[in-house]
Amino acid sequence: MSSARPDRRNRMTTKTFSRVLTVAIPVSDQDRTKSFLQDLGLEERLDRELQPGFRWIELAPPGGDTTVSLVKAGGDLPTGIDTGVRLATPDARAAHARISGLGLEVGELLDWETAPLMFAFRDFDGNRFYVTQDDG
Repeated sequence: MSSARPDRRNRMTTKTFSRVLTVAIPVSDQDRTKSFLQDLGLEERLDRELQPGFRWIELAPPGGDTTVSLVKAGGDLPTGIDTGVRLATPDARAAHARISGLGLEVGELLDWETAPLMFAFRDFDGNRFYVTQDDG
């Protein structure tokens, strides 16, 4: 009888994916969100109309490998999602104050003994991002 389950040894040695390239975030105004993220320190890697009416924008932290892609929201791509994107900052308190000062919805700054400082915020479209202090 043959098993439908792949051999565990093959799964451990086969490299299907090598890295995460980008995470696409649906937004209603690509220019506004691009400007906002650039003001927070992300750099433009790509801004191009890939086909008529379909613009793709990629931003990344300086020296970062993985990008955030801003795509136009639509029927199959609604705004107001939990992106799952975790952004690193050397100073979570300053980042929290800065984003709060922009009038966006910003969660409580979590200061736990067992974890780095962190908080969540929502962009102009209600998309949720997470911020964690990273001293490295």
